[in-house]
Amino acid sequence: MIFENKDKIVFTGDSVTDAGRKRPVGEGLWEGLGTGYVRNVDSMLAMLYPEMMLHIANTGTGGAASCDMLARWQTDVMDLKPDWVFLMIGANDVWRQFDEPNLDNDRYMPERYRENLEAMVSQTIPTVKGMFLISPFYMESNDNDAMKKRMVEYASICREVAEKYGAKYIDVQGEFDKHLQYRYPAYISWDRVHPGWVGAMIVATKILKEIDAKPIY
Repeated sequence: MIFENKDKIVFTGDSVTDAGRKRPVGEGLWEGLGTGYVRNVDSMLAMLYPEMMLHIANTGTGGAASCDMLARWQTDVMDLKPDWVFLMIGANDVWRQFDEPNLDNDRYMPERYRENLEAMVSQTIPTVKGMFLISPFYMESNDNDAMKKRMVEYASICREVAEKYGAKYIDVQGEFDKHLQYRYPAYISWDRVHPGWVGAMIVATKILKEIDAKPIY
């Protein structure tokens, strides 16, 4: 497992990461980390490695797009002085192009998304042991769906930025696509973006694999 005793790990992003976490920084027991995948990661690591004291913090913010995340990057990430950073962002960059198409959405376009990601990753990589970019995702089995196609495009940008700066890329879109071979999207998420209990476990177990944690069973 890549984490070491007393490492500080910050998870940040939009509502998928937020999941009702406490303010100003989500940490500690119960609802502190929220009820989403971050809580699952923390719980499973505590179960698998009881001898290790890992400090996990959640600064996800519901509704955030990459431009919003960049504006808060100093306070939500850098000021916390993390050893490891996990960033999941991009769903709202895509979503706003579909649910608010009448607005000025230039700030959500692919080139802006790439610029924002690069700005966050480039300043963080030199200060941490490692950084992970978690793909944005859309729980839709129809690959021709317009929003699914756009989300896959943004996930590709996420992968490219990770490779450019030496961050690790976590493909959770691929994990959901595997699951959706057997389940209808609404079983996991009513809006196909917020993962619910099953989806949060899918994300968490994928993260555990990427950090070389022990098998859960």
